[in-house]
Amino acid sequence: MSMLTPPGMGGKNYRVTGDRYPRMRRPRHRRRIVLTLLATVCALGLVGWGTLQLIDVFGFGGGRNGTAQAAQDKKHCPGGGKATAGAQAQPAARKPPAPGTLTVNVLNATARAGLAKQTADELQRRGFKIGKVGNAPAAYDKKIKGIGMLLGSRAATDGPLKVLATQLAGAQQKTDDRKNAELDLLLGDTFKALATPQAAARSLALLTHPAPEPSADAKC
Repeated sequence: MSMLTPPGMGGKNYRVTGDRYPRMRRPRHRRRIVLTLLATVCALGLVGWGTLQLIDVFGFGGGRNGTAQAAQDKKHCPGGGKATAGAQAQPAARKPPAPGTLTVNVLNATARAGLAKQTADELQRRGFKIGKVGNAPAAYDKKIKGIGMLLGSRAATDGPLKVLATQLAGAQQKTDDRKNAELDLLLGDTFKALATPQAAARSLALLTHPAPEPSADAKC
């Protein structure tokens, strides 16, 4: 019996039979951890790349497209920030005169009697001063085919004539060489009545307080 034979074996020889042997394998949980880390890194990379693309497209932070858009806006807004200062530097629009400061001559250019007196009384109730009341001169008598005509000096174009026009919408406006500030209201063939008090008041309010024009920055 050999010295290497364990006691009790009786000197018999034993050998290992079979074709399967134990193999050493790495724990599977380690592989899962590695795959999870790789997937996380890839996902974070995609998110970061997508964020950079959005910043570039919408111009946040002054990216390439943002800079181009800013240059384009500046091109369409000449003067840049100076436009606002220029708009503020413009003088305020001149306020139109009040009806009580205007003297109106009411002249009848039609064949209907009493029309000038009725119209003059209504204008007076609305706050206008009344001058002459009567028939129109020969140059206009029975020659105004429309609703009427408003006459005044050239200086009355931007203010007094516009105020009087709120009382007779659609009337023709004309200037002559008169030196005084009086206005003429000539009643034409199709005249029936002045504008209603409500409509005239609305027109006068719009003329007195016009809607402000958008600033240069708003337009840009």
